[in-house]
Amino acid sequence: MSLHVHIEELVLHGFAAADRARVAEAVQSELVRLFTEGGVPPALARGGSVDRLDAGSFQADASGRGGVTGARIAQALHGGLGTCPSA
Repeated sequence: MSLHVHIEELVLHGFAAADRARVAEAVQSELVRLFTEGGVPPALARGGSVDRLDAGSFQADASGRGGVTGARIAQALHGGLGTCPSA
């Protein structure tokens, strides 16, 4: 199965521009891990799509390490996808 995830915009306040790549890489690698280990939510597995997702909130890493924050973002997204109605 092939899965394409496109995040149009992700706004993070309080992070340096230099952290962008680290956050993005962490989001991508954590999403790959979560989909590989936890599977694809049924609505998406049937070829559905999600136009907008409220992934809730998470605690940002106070040390400013983009990798930890990126992983938490991915976990919130993956969890939010699991609650989506059938598309």
